[in-house]
Amino acid sequence: MEWVKKAELHTLQSLPSLTHLYLSNCTLPHYNEPSLLNFSSLQTLHLSNISYSPAISFVPKWIFKLKKLVSLQLPGNEIQGPIPGGIRNLTLLQNLDLSGNSFSSSIPDCLCGLHRLKSLDLSSSNLHGTISDAPENLTSLVELDLSYNQLEGTIPTSSGNLTSLVELDLSRNQLEGTIPTFLGVVKEDDLANLTSLEQFSASGNNFTLKVGPNWIPNFQLTFLEVTSWQLGPSFPSWIQSQNKLQYVGLSNTGILDSIPTWFWEPHSQVLYLNLSHNHIHGELVTTIKNPISIQTVDLSTNHLCDLSTNSFSESMQDFLCNNQDKPMQLEILNLASNNLSGEIPDCWINWPFLVEVNLQSNHFVGNFPPSMGSLAELQSLEIRNNLLSGIFPTSLKKTSQLISLDLGENNLSGCIPTWVGEKLSNMKILRLRSNSFSGHIPNEICQMSLLQVYIDLSSNKLLGDIPREITDLNGLNFLNLSHNQLIGPIPEGIGNMGSLQTIDLSRNQISGEIPPTISNLSFLSMLDVSYNHLKGKIPTGTRLQTFDASRFIGNNLCGPPLPINCSSNGKTHSYEGSDGHGVNWFFVSATIGFVVGFWIVIAPLLICRSW
Repeated sequence: MEWVKKAELHTLQSLPSLTHLYLSNCTLPHYNEPSLLNFSSLQTLHLSNISYSPAISFVPKWIFKLKKLVSLQLPGNEIQGPIPGGIRNLTLLQNLDLSGNSFSSSIPDCLCGLHRLKSLDLSSSNLHGTISDAPENLTSLVELDLSYNQLEGTIPTSSGNLTSLVELDLSRNQLEGTIPTFLGVVKEDDLANLTSLEQFSASGNNFTLKVGPNWIPNFQLTFLEVTSWQLGPSFPSWIQSQNKLQYVGLSNTGILDSIPTWFWEPHSQVLYLNLSHNHIHGELVTTIKNPISIQTVDLSTNHLCDLSTNSFSESMQDFLCNNQDKPMQLEILNLASNNLSGEIPDCWINWPFLVEVNLQSNHFVGNFPPSMGSLAELQSLEIRNNLLSGIFPTSLKKTSQLISLDLGENNLSGCIPTWVGEKLSNMKILRLRSNSFSGHIPNEICQMSLLQVYIDLSSNKLLGDIPREITDLNGLNFLNLSHNQLIGPIPEGIGNMGSLQTIDLSRNQISGEIPPTISNLSFLSMLDVSYNHLKGKIPTGTRLQTFDASRFIGNNLCGPPLPINCSSNGKTHSYEGSDGHGVNWFFVSATIGFVVGFWIVIAPLLICRSW
């Protein structure tokens, strides 16, 4: 029996030969008398996301009678109170999973007697207090997970011998101090017995690792995550011996050194490398050998002269194009917010596995590199806030997997080609703002049925009507066509775009009335139609009247939130803002009214002094 959606335990009472029972996401009756249940042969019991009738918040006592249990898994059952002492009766246990509960207790000593235990998972169980000596006596442990709790203090320094430990996760607690001899990483001699350790994760604590510069561990790690430890100031030289690493997390570890030249070669098999939020300095290009075999590299927030949020000011030519006689494995390239200049190198054919490219906020000039169209796997391309020129890059016709495209804040010109909507049908984010695109908005762009986050074409030189077909984009959240030269009416069916949250059509020459259907947009949090040629009454709706009046000025509109009443004969009044195209008659009339009222009161006093 692998999976039971609905179960009544009384239907299983006569199954004394049952050895494995898996129940998940169901409601069970609670029996006060455990003798009613005969699971004398049960070896595996997995109860996850279980509720009881009547409701209970503790481990049912009948479980502690299952003397042959080898594996007990009770994850996600909202168990409260202390970890039950009855677990000590299950002396044959090899696998114990109590994760995802709400024990609100410390680690109990009742675990000490489980000498056969190989896997212990107490993660995300609201454990607090200090780590007791209990885990140290579990000498058969291969996997120990205490992550995502509220454990504090230091790890016990009393002697222990976890010689079989392969995976250890202490991450996301409030532990501090130096790593004790219990884990064997303070001195070289303390590590002699931990030859089986392969995965070590203890990020988010306040540990300090103190070992000699010539220390070589006796273990070989494949997974290392020690974010927020104190490893520096020197680059940890012992990592050179760990030539099986696939995951390396050394973020925020106090390193004030350069990346040594030996680092890259023995770690060519690494898939993920995070050295961010340190004080690493130097020129990456001079130390790099072949790091691009790594799929994800995060070197942000350091003092390098090469990558994002640093200060790389040279050309990218050497970094991207030189000495590369085989395809590079990199999937994510982020060089944003540097001082990169010159033209974007045209050798992207060497990078066929790139999924995300971010070159935004640099000083690139010239045309879009044609070879970037060879990135068949590309899903996200951000080159906004540069100085690129030329027309919309035709090479992007081939990047059919694109989901997000941001070419905003450049000097691109010409028409938006019709093939954009036809070839890039997977697009969810499109941002072309603050360029010099001209001509009409192509109807074909409205074929991007998956668009959600933007269709931001603002601050260009676009002409003509807003395509009626734009109302077919019923998944669109944000629409910004402001600061163009658009004419004609707002499409009548705009109220059908039920996902819209913001609409900005300001600073155009749009005419006609605001469609009444716009009141149907229940998620609308911002609407700006200011400085157009709109007329008539602002539609009444639960949200429209809550917007600031400045969002409607510069038109011939009336009604709330504008302080201009719509007359019964249909005549409307212009309401201009202080920076509008006309006189702000609201403030003029208010001033006149104040002056007249003032003299009505003061003049008689001046004339009749007895008053």
